Amino acid sequence: MAKNIVIAIDGPAGSGKSTLASLVAKELGYVYLDTGAMYRAVTYLAIKNKVINDSSAIIDLVKKSKIELKYENGINKVIANGEDITKEIRTLEVNSFVSEVAKIKEVREELVALQQKIGNEINIVAEGRDTTTTVFPEADLKIFMVASIEARAERRYKENKEKAIAGTLEEIIENLKKRDQIDSGRAVSPLRKADDAIEMDTTNMTIEEEVKFIVSKINEKIK
Repeated sequence: MAKNIVIAIDGPAGSGKSTLASLVAKELGYVYLDTGAMYRAVTYLAIKNKVINDSSAIIDLVKKSKIELKYENGINKVIANGEDITKEIRTLEVNSFVSEVAKIKEVREELVALQQKIGNEINIVAEGRDTTTTVFPEADLKIFMVASIEARAERRYKENKEKAIAGTLEEIIENLKKRDQIDSGRAVSPLRKADDAIEMDTTNMTIEEEVKFIVSKINEKIK
């Protein structure tokens, strides 16, 4: 039986990882694994349960919770303990806390184990902030996306408006700067480019160009 294929897409917040990964997965017929949504789900649960400033309680919460990613009717859904929280995890409040939650070693260990289990079973396109270095270091194709902070903020602002999520462009820029600092400086699995990852600057690329580039690269690998 042939080995399943893993494409890992890494990069800072707002670089367009989610959109690109979902489109590439659709193009190739693979499953889209949004690792960031898992950390957002834990963050949402911590806020909901009023333990967002209590690391021990968050660790206990993630161990007791069931977090699932489902693809239904062309939409990627996030389910936590049976509740669809797809929209709730994209709020500015969750954005403000998710990098802090993602720093917690035990939270990362729980979610990384779940992500690796999925990657061992099916063809996937995974995206996040340590997918190429920690979660899938042996991925068949590794992409590290970069873009100017202005381009990243504009994309996030447009995405939020489409989803009716509040927040100004200035707030998003400040939030991205803060998250970049936290993600790059954390002790556990910091954001960094893997040595064998292909760096792709998407500041001036269209999404169609991005998808075409990655599909061509994985087709080369498969051949």
